[in-house]
Amino acid sequence: MGQGVPGYGVAMTTATMLFPTAGTELEGDLVLPPGAHGVVLFAHGSGSSRHSPRNRQVAAELTRRGLGTLLVDLLTHAEEVDDARTRDLRFDIGLLADRLIGLIEWLAGRPDTRGLPIGLFGASTGAAAALVAAAARPEPVHAVVSRGGRPDLAGPALVQVAAPTLLIVGERDLPVLELNEEARNAMTVTAELRVVPGATHLFEEPGTLEVVAEEAGRWFTAHLR
Repeated sequence: MGQGVPGYGVAMTTATMLFPTAGTELEGDLVLPPGAHGVVLFAHGSGSSRHSPRNRQVAAELTRRGLGTLLVDLLTHAEEVDDARTRDLRFDIGLLADRLIGLIEWLAGRPDTRGLPIGLFGASTGAAAALVAAAARPEPVHAVVSRGGRPDLAGPALVQVAAPTLLIVGERDLPVLELNEEARNAMTVTAELRVVPGATHLFEEPGTLEVVAEEAGRWFTAHLR
């Protein structure tokens, strides 16, 4: 389970395993650097998985800053096959949020993560699920970051979120940018909007994802203490 990582004096904890949550088991990857001062749970977006290169690039930056990361496939393999055909489950925010809540509770009960402040990083529809989960579990969740998210899909939970929230949107992702501006104005906690110049929805333009990782790293470093 432990694996030596250059740049760290002791082994970093890395594990790929099944995580029990909300009546099912989901496959995921947990990384804990030594002396981690928080852990960030990722909620991927529509049609994506824990193998998303965008989320993994952000996760690597968070690990570099001394934060643990948990990337989990929020759908089982059978559900992913069905969703590829129907595209229904990726928009089932209640289902995704329930599974995130179960994972939050799992982290809160695990010996090496118990007591660590938890952050949620959500992309696209996963951001809505992250906001619903943050509203439902205000004590362990200390910060939320949304990348190209759909906060409008969080419904009434949006105004119940107690954790400081950072909304990151591409400058050229105009419909989503408008939705995020409305969400920021509706939220009752510290909520900031970062617009990444030249970026579209997937932040595929050179250098734009690095900006996302840097902004997320700063936000979580500041609030997961």
